[in-house]
Amino acid sequence: MAIMQIIVMPRVSEGTSVSVYVAEIHKYLKTQKLPHQLHDMGTLVEGKTSELWALAKKLHEIPFKKGIKRVYTITHIDDRRDKKVSLGEKVKSVQEKMRRP
Repeated sequence: MAIMQIIVMPRVSEGTSVSVYVAEIHKYLKTQKLPHQLHDMGTLVEGKTSELWALAKKLHEIPFKKGIKRVYTITHIDDRRDKKVSLGEKVKSVQEKMRRP
């Protein structure tokens, strides 16, 4: 399994808010079977790398379908093959180490 962080940034010509487009992206994500988590700076998604790349392409297209003319998308994929990972495990590992003397 892998974890992808994706940031889809519609380039709006009026105003600065893009939350309406982020909401559309998350409505689509709810129809998918991949675990995901919205955070203040993007979205995390867990799955096989092939699923994540295909999903990134679909998420990138959503603002275009809503009339946006320019979209900037950033993806980071952590593809770990030595053990199974899932959302939240990295944070949990760091928090455990912080409790150690």
